[in-house]
Amino acid sequence: MNRRNFLSLCVVFLCSLLLSVSCTPSSETPTGSPATPSGEPVVIGYSAWAGWWPWAIAEKEGLFAKNGANVKLQWFDNYTNSIKTLAAGQLDGNCQTLNDTIAFAGNATKGMVAILVNDNSAGNDKVIVTADINSVADLKGKKVAVEEGVVDDFLLTLALEKEGLKRSDVEIVPLETGQAVAAFAAGKTDAVAAFPPFWLTALKREGSKELISSAAFPGAIPDLLVVTQELIDKRPDQAQALVNTWFDIREFMQKNPQKADEIIAERADIPVEDMQKFKAGTRFFTVEDNLEAFSPGKGMKHMPFAAQEMTQFMLENKFLDKKPDLSKILNDKFVKAYKQKKTS
Repeated sequence: MNRRNFLSLCVVFLCSLLLSVSCTPSSETPTGSPATPSGEPVVIGYSAWAGWWPWAIAEKEGLFAKNGANVKLQWFDNYTNSIKTLAAGQLDGNCQTLNDTIAFAGNATKGMVAILVNDNSAGNDKVIVTADINSVADLKGKKVAVEEGVVDDFLLTLALEKEGLKRSDVEIVPLETGQAVAAFAAGKTDAVAAFPPFWLTALKREGSKELISSAAFPGAIPDLLVVTQELIDKRPDQAQALVNTWFDIREFMQKNPQKADEIIAERADIPVEDMQKFKAGTRFFTVEDNLEAFSPGKGMKHMPFAAQEMTQFMLENKFLDKKPDLSKILNDKFVKAYKQKKTS
C-alpha cells in the first residue's frame, strides 16, 4: 500500500486512532518547580528515535513547567501513525523528519510547520546486509526491505544514486520498519534499511553487517519538532515555550549525563548500554546549527534546499501526487527569538 495516499486512509485511521496510540503517563512536577500553566495542554507526539527520546527529560524534570509550557507528551509505538495523527489534526505537534513532513503537509488539516531541528542523523539510519554483500553495487537485483517513502527509503535511494544505480535496480520489499527488520532477521530479504533501535535486531542475523549509514550523507535526515499552523496562530507562546524547553533539555543532558542517559533509556525501553550505541549516530543541534539549517543555501545542510531534493524524490517515486507549498513548512522565528533572549 502507498503509505502516502493519506486521503484514502484518513477515515479508517481516525476510526482506529484510539486503538493505535499509546500514551506516556505524565510525571509529577518536581517539588519547587512552577505549576503547570492552566488551559488545554499542548499535545506533542514522539516515537522511537534517539533525538526525540530526550523530551522525556522535560517531563521527568519539570522543564516544561519551568518554561511555561503546558504539554502532554503522547508516545507512539509506530512512527508513521504519529505523523498521520498530526496530519489529521489530533495533535498540536509531533517529532518527525523533514522528508515525512513534506509527504504529509499538503493534506494536514491544521498545517505542518517545522519550528526546531532536534538533530541530524549522523549514522543512526543504516542499511544492514548479508555477509555476501560488500558494496552498494552488490545490492543490484537483491531484495531490500524498507518502509516505502520514509527516511530510510530516501537514504537507500541516495546510496544507490551515488553508485550510479536507481531504486528500481533493487527489489523493494515494502514493509513497516519493525516488520522489515523482522523479515531480514528471518532470512527473507538480503538487506534492510532501518532506524534505531530496530537495526539492533537486524544485526542479530548471523553474518549481517552495516553497509552504509546516514553518516555518508550529512544533512540528509533532519529530525524536527513540527507543530500545526493553528498552534502558531492561536498559541504562539506555547510554540516558543516548546523551543525554550528543548534547549533546557540539552543543557540538562550536558550537566547531568548519567541521569539523562537513564531517563532516555527508560523511555526508549532499552538498556543504557544499548542506548550508548546511538549517541555517535545522533548529532544534536545547537541554536547556531538550527539557524544555519533553516537558512537558504546550496547543500543538504540547508533545509530549504534539502526540501526541494526530498520533494523531487517523492514525486519521482509517486509518493506524492503534487508538490506541496514548501514555503509554509519551515519557520525559524521561535529559534531566533530564543537566541535573541539569550544574548540580550
